[in-house]
Amino acid sequence: MFSNYLIGLREGLEASLVVCILIAYLVKTGRREALKPIWTGIAIAVALALGFGCALEFGSQELTFQAQEALGGSLSIVAVGLVTWMVFWMRRTARHLKSELHGRLDAALAMGTGALVATAFLAVGREGLETALFVWASVHAASDGTPRPLIGVALGIATAVLLGWLFYRGALRINLAKFFTRTGGMLVVVAAGVLAYGVHDLQEAGWVPGLTNLAFDISDTIPPDSWYGTLLKGVFNFQPDPTVVQLTVWLLYLVPVLTLFLLPSRLSGRTGETAASAAK
Repeated sequence: MFSNYLIGLREGLEASLVVCILIAYLVKTGRREALKPIWTGIAIAVALALGFGCALEFGSQELTFQAQEALGGSLSIVAVGLVTWMVFWMRRTARHLKSELHGRLDAALAMGTGALVATAFLAVGREGLETALFVWASVHAASDGTPRPLIGVALGIATAVLLGWLFYRGALRINLAKFFTRTGGMLVVVAAGVLAYGVHDLQEAGWVPGLTNLAFDISDTIPPDSWYGTLLKGVFNFQPDPTVVQLTVWLLYLVPVLTLFLLPSRLSGRTGETAASAAK
């Protein structure tokens, strides 16, 4: 549940910050008449993300078991790729997000209502589609037959919306560079588990060999249905009996990606922009 809460919080906060920056800029510059098309674009983006998530969930149920596993494994790998790109991109551009969005908004204002709708839709829609795909993959990876993964995602998104509102009101300040670096590191760990789960799906679909070749089996020590087994699975997508291929892929992803992500960048020594100042 924690890993899904983290996904909802991290992805939701990115979208919330984008909305805050767009709305605050229009209010500050006295162009409130442009708020309606901005909200229209945001609403379309949210509807598209929800529709995409529903299509993934309900569409996959009509497939055979092998097809479901193949689809789930493939989409899990795609989701990990998108999230990996996202955490590195946000780490690099978090402090420049405000100026970038302001530039896009100025150009859209000069072009008219349609451009404003498109700007808001594209700014929020990308985050929404990435979130829907990664949430779907992560929920399936951590699924334990209960609604807890979805509850975790919903709570994370709700927290992100609340934080976005507090940032907009100036009641809360946070260093964006540090926040996205720390949560990004945790997301890399979550993504490693989703990747391993996706590979296991492909093994069950018959696309990848080695399904019966286990690296180890500590199910007796850490039963999957125990409270600590459930906790490890919910937080890290831990599996007590991974295959050799799963464990190899997990290590080959986690070690280099986390090392590269945590390496000090040339920007890390500068003062990070706070969320409150970004929103304003």
